[in-house]
Amino acid sequence: MPKLKTHKGAAKRFRFTATGKIKRGKSHARHILTKKTAKRKRQLDKDTLVSEGDQKRVEAMLPYGRD
Repeated sequence: MPKLKTHKGAAKRFRFTATGKIKRGKSHARHILTKKTAKRKRQLDKDTLVSEGDQKRVEAMLPYGRD
């Protein structure tokens, strides 16, 4: 079997946890921050897990992540 290629765009956006779940950053945290409350900006800074519906798609793009 040939080696599988990692999707480089996905590799920059997702990380695996020690238990094999996939973490991602939140959107809407890069610009137009003046109208957002401090609480909202603080919550956007935290990572969150990829939803179950997207988990398989992201795993397919990252074939050499944790099993």
